[in-house]
Amino acid sequence: MTDRGVDAMLARARASLDRVTPQQAAAAVTTDGALLVDIRPAAQRAQHGEVPGALVIERNDLEWRLDPACDACLPAADSYDRPVLVLCQEGYASSLAAVALRDLGLRRATDVIGGYRAWREAGLPTTR
Repeated sequence: MTDRGVDAMLARARASLDRVTPQQAAAAVTTDGALLVDIRPAAQRAQHGEVPGALVIERNDLEWRLDPACDACLPAADSYDRPVLVLCQEGYASSLAAVALRDLGLRRATDVIGGYRAWREAGLPTTR
């Protein structure tokens, strides 16, 4: 692998994150007040299902909606210290998105290893 290209970018992103398993993510939501943020497009959510209680913010709106200093932020985006766990379909786009959130100052942003697919395979709650 070279230091260029999408594989290298993904490797750098993941090296900077403390990624969590689906089980760790579920526990963090209930015990740490973490936000589980599903960034998948509507078509993927419709096809594969959703995680009950996850905050749905498609990738193109993510930074605007989660930066506490932004006028367009959601009420749940109340602190730069709140844990934010990003979920995509298989755990690739979420790694890059979590790094973007860290660049905004959300120091506890990370992603869920394996994404929604791993969440579902772990037997965690989903809806259709």
